[in-house]
Amino acid sequence: MQQAPTAAWRWLWNGLGWLWVALGAAGAFLPVLPTTPFLLLASGCFMRGSPRIANWLHAHPTFGPILTDWYQKRAISRKVKRRATVMIVASFSFSIYIVGAMWLKALLITCLIVLLCWFLRLPETESVAGSAENS
Repeated sequence: MQQAPTAAWRWLWNGLGWLWVALGAAGAFLPVLPTTPFLLLASGCFMRGSPRIANWLHAHPTFGPILTDWYQKRAISRKVKRRATVMIVASFSFSIYIVGAMWLKALLITCLIVLLCWFLRLPETESVAGSAENS
Protein backbone atom coordinates (compact mmCIF):
# COMPACT_ATOMS: atom_id res chain seq x y z
CA MET A 1 0.00 0.00 0.00
CA GLN A 2 1.40 3.37 -1.05
CA GLN A 3 1.32 6.22 1.44
CA ALA A 4 0.48 9.80 0.53
CA PRO A 5 3.56 12.01 0.36
CA THR A 6 4.24 14.33 3.25
CA ALA A 7 3.93 18.08 2.84
CA ALA A 8 7.71 18.41 2.43
CA TRP A 9 7.76 15.84 -0.37
CA ARG A 10 4.81 17.52 -2.10
CA TRP A 11 6.65 20.86 -1.97
CA LEU A 12 9.75 19.24 -3.42
CA TRP A 13 7.86 17.48 -6.23
CA ASN A 14 5.86 20.60 -7.07
CA GLY A 15 8.97 22.81 -6.99
CA LEU A 16 10.79 20.46 -9.35
CA GLY A 17 7.70 20.29 -11.54
CA TRP A 18 7.56 24.08 -11.92
CA LEU A 19 11.30 24.17 -12.64
CA TRP A 20 10.81 21.66 -15.48
CA VAL A 21 7.78 23.59 -16.79
CA ALA A 22 9.85 26.79 -16.86
CA LEU A 23 12.70 25.08 -18.71
CA GLY A 24 10.22 23.44 -21.11
CA ALA A 25 8.56 26.79 -21.81
CA ALA A 26 11.98 28.35 -22.43
CA GLY A 27 12.77 25.41 -24.72
CA ALA A 28 9.86 26.38 -26.93
CA PHE A 29 11.82 29.53 -27.82
CA LEU A 30 15.48 28.62 -27.30
CA PRO A 31 17.20 26.19 -29.67
CA VAL A 32 19.38 24.57 -27.01
CA LEU A 33 16.62 23.46 -24.62
CA PRO A 34 14.28 20.62 -25.58
CA THR A 35 10.64 21.14 -24.57
CA THR A 36 9.20 17.63 -24.48
CA PRO A 37 11.64 15.95 -22.04
CA PHE A 38 11.21 18.79 -19.56
CA LEU A 39 7.43 18.56 -19.82
CA LEU A 40 7.58 14.80 -19.26
CA LEU A 41 9.69 15.39 -16.14
CA ALA A 42 7.25 18.07 -14.95
CA SER A 43 4.32 15.74 -15.50
CA GLY A 44 5.96 12.99 -13.45
CA CYS A 45 6.76 15.39 -10.62
CA PHE A 46 3.24 16.83 -10.54
CA MET A 47 1.72 13.34 -10.55
CA ARG A 48 3.53 12.77 -7.26
CA GLY A 49 3.12 16.25 -5.79
CA SER A 50 -0.18 17.60 -7.06
CA PRO A 51 -2.55 15.63 -9.29
CA ARG A 52 -4.53 18.86 -9.79
CA ILE A 53 -1.52 20.60 -11.36
CA ALA A 54 -0.73 17.45 -13.39
CA ASN A 55 -4.27 17.53 -14.78
CA TRP A 56 -3.87 21.23 -15.62
CA LEU A 57 -0.61 20.52 -17.45
CA HIS A 58 -2.18 17.69 -19.45
CA ALA A 59 -5.16 19.91 -20.33
CA HIS A 60 -2.97 22.90 -21.31
CA PRO A 61 -3.64 23.90 -24.95
CA THR A 62 0.06 24.08 -25.84
CA PHE A 63 1.71 21.44 -23.66
CA GLY A 64 -1.17 18.99 -23.24
CA PRO A 65 -1.18 17.51 -26.76
CA ILE A 66 2.56 16.82 -26.61
CA LEU A 67 2.16 14.95 -23.31
CA THR A 68 -0.96 13.11 -24.45
CA ASP A 69 0.73 11.92 -27.64
CA TRP A 70 3.70 10.63 -25.70
CA TYR A 71 1.80 8.93 -22.88
CA GLN A 72 -0.90 7.36 -25.07
CA LYS A 73 1.00 6.58 -28.25
CA ARG A 74 4.70 6.89 -27.36
CA ALA A 75 4.93 9.21 -30.38
CA ILE A 76 5.29 12.88 -31.27
CA SER A 77 3.51 14.94 -33.90
CA ARG A 78 5.10 15.55 -37.27
CA LYS A 79 5.09 19.31 -36.58
CA VAL A 80 6.96 18.91 -33.28
CA LYS A 81 9.39 16.48 -34.88
CA ARG A 82 10.11 18.81 -37.79
CA ARG A 83 10.59 21.84 -35.52
CA ALA A 84 12.82 19.90 -33.12
CA THR A 85 14.95 18.55 -35.97
CA VAL A 86 15.56 22.06 -37.31
CA MET A 87 16.46 23.32 -33.84
CA ILE A 88 18.78 20.36 -33.14
CA VAL A 89 20.64 20.86 -36.41
CA ALA A 90 20.81 24.65 -35.94
CA SER A 91 22.13 24.47 -32.38
CA PHE A 92 24.69 21.77 -33.18
CA SER A 93 25.80 23.62 -36.32
CA PHE A 94 26.34 26.80 -34.32
CA SER A 95 28.28 24.86 -31.65
CA ILE A 96 30.43 23.16 -34.29
CA TYR A 97 31.11 26.54 -35.89
CA ILE A 98 32.24 28.29 -32.69
CA VAL A 99 34.49 25.58 -31.20
CA GLY A 100 38.08 25.62 -32.30
CA ALA A 101 39.40 22.15 -31.54
CA MET A 102 38.95 19.62 -34.34
CA TRP A 103 38.47 16.75 -31.88
CA LEU A 104 35.60 18.68 -30.29
CA LYS A 105 34.03 19.36 -33.70
CA ALA A 106 34.26 15.63 -34.47
CA LEU A 107 32.67 14.79 -31.13
CA LEU A 108 29.81 17.23 -31.74
CA ILE A 109 29.23 15.85 -35.24
CA THR A 110 29.15 12.31 -33.82
CA CYS A 111 26.66 13.36 -31.13
CA LEU A 112 24.53 15.11 -33.75
CA ILE A 113 24.40 12.01 -35.94
CA VAL A 114 23.58 9.69 -33.04
CA LEU A 115 20.90 12.05 -31.71
CA LEU A 116 19.28 12.50 -35.12
CA CYS A 117 19.36 8.76 -35.82
CA TRP A 118 17.51 8.14 -32.55
CA PHE A 119 15.15 11.12 -32.79
CA LEU A 120 14.10 10.65 -36.40
CA ARG A 121 13.16 7.04 -35.66
CA LEU A 122 10.59 8.06 -33.05
CA PRO A 123 7.07 7.26 -34.24
CA GLU A 124 4.88 10.12 -35.42
CA THR A 125 1.25 10.63 -34.56
CA GLU A 126 -1.06 10.80 -37.51
CA SER A 127 -3.23 13.84 -37.85
CA VAL A 128 -6.79 12.98 -38.82
CA ALA A 129 -8.22 16.47 -38.49
CA GLY A 130 -7.66 17.35 -42.13
CA SER A 131 -8.39 13.94 -43.61
CA ALA A 132 -11.34 13.19 -45.90
CA GLU A 133 -12.95 11.03 -43.21
CA ASN A 134 -13.65 14.09 -41.10
CA SER A 135 -15.13 16.27 -43.84
